[in-house]
Formats: sequence, C-alpha cells, structure tokens
Amino acid sequence: MASLPQVPAARRAPFLNSSSFASSYKFLSQGPALFPCCYSRRRPAFQVKAEASPISQQEGSGRRQSLVLGAITFFGSLSHANSASFAAEAKKGFQAVLDKKDGYTFLYPFGWQEVVVQGQDKVFKDVIEPLESVSVNMVATNKEDVRDLGPPQQVAEVLVKKVLSPASQKTKLVEAAERDVDGKVYYTFEFIAQAPNYTRHALGAISIGNGKFYTLTTGANERRWGKMKDKLHEVVDSFKIFDV
Repeated sequence: MASLPQVPAARRAPFLNSSSFASSYKFLSQGPALFPCCYSRRRPAFQVKAEASPISQQEGSGRRQSLVLGAITFFGSLSHANSASFAAEAKKGFQAVLDKKDGYTFLYPFGWQEVVVQGQDKVFKDVIEPLESVSVNMVATNKEDVRDLGPPQQVAEVLVKKVLSPASQKTKLVEAAERDVDGKVYYTFEFIAQAPNYTRHALGAISIGNGKFYTLTTGANERRWGKMKDKLHEVVDSFKIFDV
C-alpha cells in the first residue's frame, strides 16, 4: 500500500491541521483525531458561524431549495470533462454545502451549526449532541486516484487507527468499500472508536482530485446510532468532489 499523509506526533488537537502534514504520505505511530469530537485533554475553541433560526418549516424548506437550486444552476453552466454538474441535490431534512473554491459538495442534517475549527475546512455539528458532526479536511498530494493508496480495507484500517482516532481509543473497522460516482472513485468506510466515557460510531469517505486528498468524516454517539445512522449515511453518500 502506498504511504499516507504524515501526522506530526506533537499536535494533540482533535482536528487535523492541513498545514501540519508533510509532503510525503506516511503516518507516524501517533496522530490527532480528524473527526470533531471532544476527547482530547483540551477542547478546541470553536466559534459558531451560523445559528438555525426558528422559522417555519415551509419557509425554511423553500429557502433551502432556492439556495440549492441556485448552486445547481451555477454548476450546470460550467463545462467539465466528465460531468455537467456536481452540486449536491436537495433532500428533505438536509442542507447543502457547495465549496466552489476547493471543489466539493455534501449534505448535512438541518439544524446542525457551522463552527470554526483550526485545521478543518468545514465543520458542522449538533450543539446538543457534540459527537454528532461532519468535517472535511484536505491535504496536498501528488496522487491522482485514491486507489493508488491501496485497497479500501487496508487504507481505511490505517486511517482509523493512525489518524481518525487517538492511540488511547480502541477502534474497530466495521466495513470498507469502493464506489464510483461520475467517474470519480471514493472509498467509504464505517468504524467504531471506544473511549473510556463514550463510544463513537462513525462513517468516512475519502477521494483524490485537484491535487488534494479529501477526507469527510461524520458520526454520532453509539447510543444514538440507531436513530442517526440513516442520516449519516446520507451525508457520506452525498459527498462529491469536482474539478476546479
């Protein structure tokens, strides 16, 4: 398997900082967690950027549909080699994120708030259930396809153990798979990370494009997995990258 992004052992924050990765693709034996939950000794400071307002369901739905429609219309006007549009489709109960600068899109559950976390490109979370969150991280790479890193099971195993969970947590990779969307290959995986006082059930998706290695992670407390798993699968399945 090709080596993966290096994570300096000195950093203990629960979010990876893109600038802290070395250019080579090799994990150290210790690394900070990528997904946004608070199991480190010092919780990262975050700032709420936007708060859901108590507008009516009809008004909120119409506003979300208008935003997504505008995004789809914009991307429909662009000429891409392999696809005419990469914007996430609107779904009931979700809001769409469209990053035209970095070239990715995904959905997240309505009601989650965007927070600013150092080293993460995007983070949305439930302020009541802090383990329910989604984050996107990117790092530069000279690889052109995620398959260059190795098979899904092997790559996901390394990510879960070396990057997405602290060394102190017990981890289990539930499954990993490969999927093709509009000619772009993604690896998706499911894993469990057990800490002394909680267990997080999580999903991830990785892909390569625009000279970047993209990682999206989302999850929830194990006690709420049964309620949240369908929504979290929707988040992972909606993640797409496009040429910029």
